[in-house]
Amino acid sequence: MECVFGFTHHGLFVNTYWCYSGGMATIGFPDPVALAGLSTLDDTLRRQLYEYVTECGEPTSREQAAAAAGIGRTLAAYHLDKLADAGLLVTSYRRPAGRSGPGAGRPAKLYTRAEQELNVSVPPRDYELLARLLVSAVQGDTTGAVRAAVNEAALEAGRQAGKEPGGDLVASLRGCGYQPRVDDDGCIELRNCPFHSLAQDHREVVCGLNLHLVDGVIAGSGHECAHAELDPRPGRCCVVIHRPVEDST
Repeated sequence: MECVFGFTHHGLFVNTYWCYSGGMATIGFPDPVALAGLSTLDDTLRRQLYEYVTECGEPTSREQAAAAAGIGRTLAAYHLDKLADAGLLVTSYRRPAGRSGPGAGRPAKLYTRAEQELNVSVPPRDYELLARLLVSAVQGDTTGAVRAAVNEAALEAGRQAGKEPGGDLVASLRGCGYQPRVDDDGCIELRNCPFHSLAQDHREVVCGLNLHLVDGVIAGSGHECAHAELDPRPGRCCVVIHRPVEDST
């Protein structure tokens, strides 16, 4: 039996017995920070609030989170602060727009997703080390044959993922871990890179793979009018999807 739990946002990769942070993997005991952070999400309401803040993609107030979850502000604040204490959310303070100076009141406490990355695996597994070895092999292949094969595999994996939710492009991207957000022009911004840790050291290979994977999702979902392109920006995936407003389903 194998159990793997985790958040794959940014930063440190942790599993139950192995810690990997860009160099050699070293054996050790279960990381208490990772275990504590993950166990915080065992509460259903807390997990719902975490997912809401993550989906917002911008600093979220206690009032907004409470309204989204259908609970009181005090209860929302309790769970949000628990998530922040566990390192899953980060906090900041800001006054509402248009209110400043004496009498403006206290700044509101806001919450955003933390950049820390947590993974826990039982029994010990080190999939990131394997991924780094394979990506290094792609980079070392001067013929380009290995990279072409990897990109084709990514394209096919994307096609299969795109078919699963009945042609729903956004749902397919969400299922792949991209955390998509649609703007008013129909453009889809991918606010999370599922391969962020690898991309820091192997950006060209990983971004190319991402583009082929997303192209596959578009093809599999049947949205031929959509077009994916590389547009790297901080805090999001390197791929952005353009599509007509009428093709927004």
